[in-house]
Amino acid sequence: MNIQYILAVAAGGALGAVLRYLVAIGSGRAFGTDFPWGTLIINVTGSFLIGVFTALFATRWNLPQAARIFLTVGICGGYTTFSTFSLDAWYLIERGQTVASAVYMIASVVLSVGALIAALQLVRALP
Repeated sequence: MNIQYILAVAAGGALGAVLRYLVAIGSGRAFGTDFPWGTLIINVTGSFLIGVFTALFATRWNLPQAARIFLTVGICGGYTTFSTFSLDAWYLIERGQTVASAVYMIASVVLSVGALIAALQLVRALP
């Protein structure tokens, strides 16, 4: 394990989490809370941001690995795990594994929502 990478994730994650909180609060004030606008905005902007970072790393930015980890795993990961999900789905498509990508996307959403429902039911059933 590389302590520099761990610290990069921790620092970026803290920053990303604060950004997530601020965007969620701001979007709630701007658009109301009847629809999860904050989460939608966070997921879309986080996915866009990790795409920008990934493209810049490949074409223009020659950054150390710790800086790359800070930006992607740290900031984007703390801001939204949906950005990582989107990038992983794209990597499968890019490698020609379109069916695997579709299975991954469907399974991620269905199993995650299913796990949430199961947990809610389990906890509600406790005495």
